[in-house]
Amino acid sequence: MHLIDPAAHTRRAFLRRSGQLAMAGTALPFALNLAAMGEAAAQAADDYKALVCVFLFGGNDYANTVIAYDDPSYNAYSTIRVPQASGGIAIAKNDMDVAKTLLTPTTPLAGGRQYALHPAMTQLANLFNVDGKVAVQLNVGPLVVPLNRAQYNNSNKKLYPQPPKLFSHNDQQSTWQSSSPEGSTVGWGGNIGDLVLSQNTSSLFTCMSVAGNAVFLSGDQALQYQVSTSGAVGINSVKGTSGYVSASVRSAMGQLVQEARSHVLENEYNRVTKRAVEAETTVTGALSGALPVDSFGTLNTNLSRQLKMVARLIHGRSALGVKRQVFFVSMGGFDLHDNLIANQPGLMQQLSDAMTAFYRQTAALGIADKVTAFTASDFGRTLASNGDGSDHGWGSHHFIVGGAVNGKQFYGTPQVVSINNDAKLAGYEGHVGQGRLIPTTSVDQYGATLARWFGVSEADLPGILPNLRNFGGNANGIDYPKNVGFMA
Repeated sequence: MHLIDPAAHTRRAFLRRSGQLAMAGTALPFALNLAAMGEAAAQAADDYKALVCVFLFGGNDYANTVIAYDDPSYNAYSTIRVPQASGGIAIAKNDMDVAKTLLTPTTPLAGGRQYALHPAMTQLANLFNVDGKVAVQLNVGPLVVPLNRAQYNNSNKKLYPQPPKLFSHNDQQSTWQSSSPEGSTVGWGGNIGDLVLSQNTSSLFTCMSVAGNAVFLSGDQALQYQVSTSGAVGINSVKGTSGYVSASVRSAMGQLVQEARSHVLENEYNRVTKRAVEAETTVTGALSGALPVDSFGTLNTNLSRQLKMVARLIHGRSALGVKRQVFFVSMGGFDLHDNLIANQPGLMQQLSDAMTAFYRQTAALGIADKVTAFTASDFGRTLASNGDGSDHGWGSHHFIVGGAVNGKQFYGTPQVVSINNDAKLAGYEGHVGQGRLIPTTSVDQYGATLARWFGVSEADLPGILPNLRNFGGNANGIDYPKNVGFMA
């Protein structure tokens, strides 16, 4: 994308292309998903910090998650979506327990704007209002440069470039995680991991996923180490779970797949297998200590189990030999073209309960200000209803949770609640049809704000988030700061 742009020829870009050429002659078993060993740029890390990406697969409906509540905005929302009692998808005000879900920021929004969370999100609303440990980022999504609707429709895509393959699930999942569409091999979480590999005694555990393979955690040097909600994933033939029940057979298999070989490729395969076996032992040992307090209680959803595993890994960080970690967890089911009213409440409650329990677990461990969790999703959805749901959109609202978060605040620009072409806010034309929001905060700004808190230097940010250089000023009457401000 930037091959003819001299500004894009950074040290990181050079290393990436060199690494790709080197990998062409090497056959590492990718399925083992082990972090590559290598020299990394050093970052000062005398304490512990972790970032946790909570990805909502399918594209979460923003309008019924963070609901416009002030009378003018709510009336527009209700008119567009049609009240549920009349067969639409607008949540009625009398179905909202405002004492539990109306958000009361420290600094009120201009113009009397108000928002309430989905009625099922009482726990997260309480964490916002009472504890002040949640920030809401309004209307964030992939952008190459700031855009309004006229620029989006302009045929000069060199002057007004757009994120590739908008509204496509796979491509926008990848774009959120890596700034590139499907097929990308490097994500900004992994690039952050690259910079701290040398700060961890065991660099293998820098980037960890409890939700399978995700490009978000793959860097130029760092690859993800995957665990399940039950713990480390072992090699069946070595553990004796694939029919090798005999201790002697298991021992023989363990020796065969780990011993040094004269053949280069065989030796490399066995070397990585040996490392995997050793890593499993290390992770299992790190997880052996029980959490002193279990803040998850009886929660037993898939997301709560993933976040509890992250908490357990963080609790065992000394055994893992890490000071900086990036995690990935996820939940699915958000592609609600229909049955939005029926299906979204359960998803919202799972998200709210799990993220709140995770925060309280980090507080119980005494490291709430060292761990920051944040949400992401393919895209937001249309404000207009398709009858029983909403269709693929663009910008969306997201949550940042943690003790270091400048919480109880909204960040970004509130959207005009409208699907009409004359809807404007300070010169900003806010949607590209059916209420698909044009983001007023880019993923690069969002990620850079998290990365700075994590310890990434200003000089390294453009190599992690390539479009960040296009932001930092005012465009179309909207401010696009490189630091959004939601982190202390």
